[in-house]
Amino acid sequence: MTKQTWTAAVSAVLFVALAAAVALLPVPFVSWSPGSTVDLMEKVAGKDRISIAGAQSYPASGQLRLTTVAVTKASAQLTLPEALLSYWLAAREVLPREAVFPAGVSPEDVDTREFQSMDDSQSQAITAALRAALVPVSEVPIVTAVIATGPAHEKLKPGDEIVAIDRRKVASIDEVRRAIRAHEVGEAVVFSVRRDAHVVNVTVTTVSANNQPTEPVVGINLSIGYAYLPQISIDIDPQIGGPSAGLMMALGVYERITPGDLAGGRAIAGTGTVTAAGQVGSVGGVQEKIAGAERAGASVFLLPEGNCPDVGSPPSTLRLVKVATLGEALAALADLNDPSRADAVPGCS
Repeated sequence: MTKQTWTAAVSAVLFVALAAAVALLPVPFVSWSPGSTVDLMEKVAGKDRISIAGAQSYPASGQLRLTTVAVTKASAQLTLPEALLSYWLAAREVLPREAVFPAGVSPEDVDTREFQSMDDSQSQAITAALRAALVPVSEVPIVTAVIATGPAHEKLKPGDEIVAIDRRKVASIDEVRRAIRAHEVGEAVVFSVRRDAHVVNVTVTTVSANNQPTEPVVGINLSIGYAYLPQISIDIDPQIGGPSAGLMMALGVYERITPGDLAGGRAIAGTGTVTAAGQVGSVGGVQEKIAGAERAGASVFLLPEGNCPDVGSPPSTLRLVKVATLGEALAALADLNDPSRADAVPGCS
C-alpha cells in the first residue's frame, strides 16, 4: 500500500467515525410531529369512553376526536439527523428544548405536571359542559396540594372537597382560611371533606406558620373546585397530558348528557383549552394536530380563534372552524348540521 493510499484510507475512516459521532450527538432541540387522535364517543373494552352515572345519557352517531402532538420525551434526546428530518418534513416542527421543557425541571416533574394539567383540564371541561347543558354546578373549596412536612400530610388529600370546618359549612377559600385562623396554634381543626362520593371527617392539629409564629396553619393549598350530582369520568391514556384537549372533552361530555347529535354522523376533530366558564384558549402544535386529524379522516376541525395565524396553508380535505367559547363551538356544530346555515360558520380566513 502506497503512502497516498494509506493516507486516503485513514482519512476515510476518520471521516466516517467523525460523521457517526456527529450523527449520534444529542442536540438541544425537541421535535413535534402529528400524534394520535382519540374518539371520545367510542367504547373501550365494551364501556363508553365517557361514562355517565346519576344522569340521563344519550348515544352519538359520529366521532368527536381530541388531537395530540408527538413530542420528544423529556427523558430522551434528539440527534442531529432526527432534528434535520423534523425540520424538513411537512407538519413537523423543531423547537429549542428549553422552550418546551423548563431548565432545572426533571423528566419526572415534567410528566407529573402534564398529568396534573390533564386532570385539571378534565375537571374544567366537565364543568363547562354541565353548565352549557344547564345542569346545576356549585363552586367549592378544594385541596390541591398537601405539604409533606405539614400536619395535614396523610390526612387530607389532593382533590378533597371541603364541605365544613368544625361542623360549620364553608363555601369559599376565604371562609376556609378564616375558620382555620379562628384557632390557636396547636388546636385541632375538624375538616368535613367529600372524598370518593362520601363525606368523611378529618382532624388536623394546627402548627405555626414559618414567618408568623402566632398564625395557625395546616399545610394545604386550596383552589376552587366544582360540585355536581352526575358522576362523569373520561377514559384517556395517561400518556396524553396537558390541557389542550379541554374543548373536545367538553363537547364529548355535552354530547353524552344531551339529546340530539352534535357530530351529525361525521368525524369532528379539534383542539383548545377550555375553562369552567366555557372560554376557549389557544394551544401549541396546531399544524401537527390538523395533520393528525386529516390522517384520522376528520372532515371538520375546531380550533381557538387565536390559533388561526398558526395554521399556515389551509388543509384541502378539512374544514377549519374557529371558536372563542364552548357556546360558539356548540352553535357552529349545530349550524354545520343545517345546510341552510352551514356556509355561514366562521373559519380561519
